[in-house]
Amino acid sequence: MSNIVDPLVGQIAARVRTERERRRWTLAQLAEASGVSQAMISRIERGESSPTAVVLGKLSAAFRLSVASLLALAEGTPDGDPAGSGTQVRRLAEAAEWTDPATGYRRRQITRPGFPAEIAEIRLPAGAEVPYPAAAFAFVRQVVWVLEGRLAFHDGDTVHELDAGDTVELGGPAPRTFVNTGATECRYAVVLTQDQRP
Repeated sequence: MSNIVDPLVGQIAARVRTERERRRWTLAQLAEASGVSQAMISRIERGESSPTAVVLGKLSAAFRLSVASLLALAEGTPDGDPAGSGTQVRRLAEAAEWTDPATGYRRRQITRPGFPAEIAEIRLPAGAEVPYPAAAFAFVRQVVWVLEGRLAFHDGDTVHELDAGDTVELGGPAPRTFVNTGATECRYAVVLTQDQRP
């Protein structure tokens, strides 16, 4: 077993297994739906491998969940304290942060499960590139808001060069890639809501 220190690895493992079993899918069926190998899915479910952002994107697309949803569900909400039940304060030190082992991309969920919008803070290292398949954007509405640095946002065949303060509201599903073209870390927020339209 590898020496993985990310505290969310075990929670992600349990969430992927739970989502697969909820659908009564075999490893082979999830592999077919996601394009991720059975061996990799098995290692993720056993907590032996931390999925990359690309792999998480493929798995969440197969489950018809956003990456934010998958990570928020993995992080969980304390029993008896659901989001939306009243005013909630969560300190920075209490928020779990997930790190992509391939790129160093860091993601922190701002909102908790059950809140009407999913908000995440992303820190993308200089030169890092994270692609997602079109299916990862199905049935969601999403806004990307650059807080610091520069972001080249590839929306299908179109590239949007975004600076601090710029936003992009995403249209229908398309393959998308987040690229930090700057010399320093890029920090941006992703705001997402479910879209039930076909």
